[in-house]
Amino acid sequence: MALQALVFDVDGTLADTERDGHRPAFNAAFAHAGLPWHWGVDVYGGPLSVTGGKERIRHFCERHDPGFLDRPDADEAIAALHADKTRRYVAFAASGRIRLRPGVARLVSEARATGTRLAIASTTRPENVTALLEAGLGHDAPGWFEVIGAGDVVPRKKPAPDIYTWVTERLGLPPEECLAVEDSSVGLHAAVTAGLPTVVTRSPYTVGHDTTGALAVLPDLSGVTLADLATLHDTVHPGSRMRPGPTH
Repeated sequence: MALQALVFDVDGTLADTERDGHRPAFNAAFAHAGLPWHWGVDVYGGPLSVTGGKERIRHFCERHDPGFLDRPDADEAIAALHADKTRRYVAFAASGRIRLRPGVARLVSEARATGTRLAIASTTRPENVTALLEAGLGHDAPGWFEVIGAGDVVPRKKPAPDIYTWVTERLGLPPEECLAVEDSSVGLHAAVTAGLPTVVTRSPYTVGHDTTGALAVLPDLSGVTLADLATLHDTVHPGSRMRPGPTH
């Protein structure tokens, strides 16, 4: 089967968003709410093991401030914290403070030039994705991605395969004709379970992750061409060759 589409994760894959984007946005939201929580660079690795912002706050509370969850309005308070954090993150991204990882912009441009379809499969909020794409690639960039699967569009988040299944169904492609680009073991498991061949580009928080099942593990996408990815894809489906898909 020929490679027809690239499906990108966002946080840690398109950009190193976690340490300098989401983490300080969480901390600012906590401070604004008068909470004594602060996620340092090292501490953040714990909550980061959980996908989804609201889920990450709850995970932290269960381990470090269980009394917060005893509040009658705990669910609403967590949702409000996450909404405030999202507003702050979007502002960070829109300001250009979060840069795309090496090779991402060039690979996206190459995919567009060859008619290879583009999609997003992420657990982050849709507005976070839009802000990052616009700041990193240009105002029209969100429209370059035919399908953007993000946030709560599926009930189960990574490592469940649901978001990748949702995206490939909307692309109208078998998962075998797509290639996922991830940075973590959680994302890798989600993509592979959904049937997508997957390349991992390690990020600072995922250096020690188990990458069993990845087609390749790379430091980043600098120097990686679309032809390189098609060759990797061909190792899963021998005899296939990348052919240009429809132009969008």
